[in-house]
Amino acid sequence: MNNSLNQSQNQQADVFSTLMHSRRSVRKYDQTANFDHDAVARALTLTTLSPNSSNMQLWEFHRVISDDKRMTLASYCMGQNAAKTANELVAFVVTPYKWKERATMNANQIREAFDGREDETSKRALKYYEKLIPFIYNNDRFGLFGLVRKAISYFLGRNKPMVREVSKADVRVCLHKSSSLAAMTFMTAMRAEGYDTCPMEGFDSIRAKQLLGLPKTAEITMIISCGKRLEEGVYGDRHRVYNQDVIFNH
Repeated sequence: MNNSLNQSQNQQADVFSTLMHSRRSVRKYDQTANFDHDAVARALTLTTLSPNSSNMQLWEFHRVISDDKRMTLASYCMGQNAAKTANELVAFVVTPYKWKERATMNANQIREAFDGREDETSKRALKYYEKLIPFIYNNDRFGLFGLVRKAISYFLGRNKPMVREVSKADVRVCLHKSSSLAAMTFMTAMRAEGYDTCPMEGFDSIRAKQLLGLPKTAEITMIISCGKRLEEGVYGDRHRVYNQDVIFNH
């Protein structure tokens, strides 16, 4: 039984290793190759399972499929070949303005999961979504609430460990972290489907948001192009710094 389990785990590890080694940021796609748009839908379904901060899921994934919109968005991506030759573009967007409904969703889920329980665990979980999350995510235009939270965090942190990243800017970074985790899931899932991707940060965010019909308070983390790679679309062998320069044991 253990041998069978170990063999299965080794096979899964080998599959994942193959995916990661074969994934590249592709700058030019084969526009003559067949492309299954359903593969993007399947990959995005897996993407929604990505880890994210406090399960708030303050993200959206906008697919740009039509030729007209795709080429317009490609021009907003500074005309990069990775965008111009793609079969589909997917914008990864953070939605901070949806925090109230997400907090309510999570609180309701907690109530259902702990139905009939009045122990400390259930009380802490509800307090987290009904008290702490509103305290952290409620931000004014100028970030003054965040400055107050910073001061409180500094004061309490003098005598005990305390989360320090509580400003409006810190929350923004947190949301983009979650969106980036989702983007990596998507790119890996697309590679498993036999397709290639390229994450792009070089784009006109104002025009891109207008094209996608996004509100001003939404932010695009990145735009990911999808397609079948051309050999010339991979710019040489992969290069990474030495492991010992970035991996440390404590």
